[in-house]
Amino acid sequence: MESNRASGILLHPTSLPGRFGIGDLGADAMEWIDFLEASGQKLWQVLPLGPTGYGDSPYQCFSAFAGNPYLVSPEGLVTDGLLDESDLASAPAFPADRVDFGAVIGWKIPLLERAHRRFLAGARGDLREDYAGFREEHGDWLEDFALFMALKDSHGGAMWTEWEPELAAREPAALERERERLAEAVDSHRFRQFLFFRQWAAVRARAAAAGVSVIGDIPIFAALDSADVWAHPGLFQLDERGRPTAVAGVPPDYFTKTGQLWGNPLYRWDVMKSDGYSWWIERLRVMLAVVDLVRLDHFRGFEAYWEVPAGDPTAEKGRWVEGPGESFFEAICAALGDLPLIVEDLGHITPPVVALRDWLELPGMRILQFAFGDGARNAYLPHNHVRNCVVYTGTHDNDTTRGWYAALDTKQRHFVRRYLAVDGDDIAWDLIRAGSASVANTFIAPLQDVLDLGSEARMNHPGRPQGNWTWRFASEQLTDAVRGRLKGQVEAYGR
Repeated sequence: MESNRASGILLHPTSLPGRFGIGDLGADAMEWIDFLEASGQKLWQVLPLGPTGYGDSPYQCFSAFAGNPYLVSPEGLVTDGLLDESDLASAPAFPADRVDFGAVIGWKIPLLERAHRRFLAGARGDLREDYAGFREEHGDWLEDFALFMALKDSHGGAMWTEWEPELAAREPAALERERERLAEAVDSHRFRQFLFFRQWAAVRARAAAAGVSVIGDIPIFAALDSADVWAHPGLFQLDERGRPTAVAGVPPDYFTKTGQLWGNPLYRWDVMKSDGYSWWIERLRVMLAVVDLVRLDHFRGFEAYWEVPAGDPTAEKGRWVEGPGESFFEAICAALGDLPLIVEDLGHITPPVVALRDWLELPGMRILQFAFGDGARNAYLPHNHVRNCVVYTGTHDNDTTRGWYAALDTKQRHFVRRYLAVDGDDIAWDLIRAGSASVANTFIAPLQDVLDLGSEARMNHPGRPQGNWTWRFASEQLTDAVRGRLKGQVEAYGR
């Protein structure tokens, strides 16, 4: 990362305002970038942008490469001549303050299919060359993904491990038969990806013009129910029926007493190493074409990961297994050059994990909500920060700062107030001020803290499988006062 001091805001695009039930890549995304520029912010951090499935988690996607079609702007499709304004009249009365994913999907997918049919019928013929170029550029993952999604649809959403054996095993004759039978559906999924990448490119161009860099997010593991695992089963620890023999998670931690059982299949790192980590190189290559920097989720898993026996109800009885370590990053850097990465080095961090991070000279994360539990030596306290790190008030997994403070015991609250020399009545901005003043090169706050919201605005509860990722804000919450307050922090602390 650059050594220049900068600040930014964490906000997933699904949380943007708008009238179609979910934030999208249309006018509201452009207005958000205008707000970032006007408030002096140089960074916009998002969560993974992939197509979400069961549980709506951006960390459990149907593809490690694809974009989320639910983020495609309907109004953008009208502007592009692929839909008419009348097509949007059927939009139901979506809730404004949260995403009802079921309602959004039920309305938006038929809309995207309609846009595809009009494209096939000749609308926007000038886009055909661009679409052909997109298919060629992304063919390595796009063809498998589009067929996977069409097959999934034709099987009522069932996981690929439940499909006919010849399809689960990707027998060539069976795939060719289905590719022909589902040709229009396959192309519809391809076309949605074209629309997503096209609209995202416009958003990113607007951000670049505003001097705003986008920080993306790569989950370390792939979802079992994904095109990646279906298309490359040899890269994962699976049995002959495609079921994981061991799964990913983390041991008991700050968030959960029984650990977090993520359930993702684990990599066969020996197989990946034997072909030079080509799948990972392509994954990062695609990612770095759509964002400026990447937060590498669960960095400690590259040094050692928590292996849980398949079928265990919790993550308590796992074991640490050595990861790929330096060889992985040597191969990645040889292929792609120095990587603009932020490493998520939270949780059970050991000296070897720190050594790997420091060998790579990559910035780790310091979370202010974790700073006040065990005295002056806590590494997350501002006086212990270093320049090469990224400071957050909290992340998508934390409560909002106001909710966090309300839940502290009396002793911890007293330490927070004494350390920050505040009365606690404006605690979210007290932490924003502390992060802004830090010696760290980079400071990021979730928008929920900038807006001083309580626990009702929390994005995710780790370990809770449902009811997450739904929070949205309203455009009128981005007031001149909020904008001015952010700009004041930038000016006061040289960010």
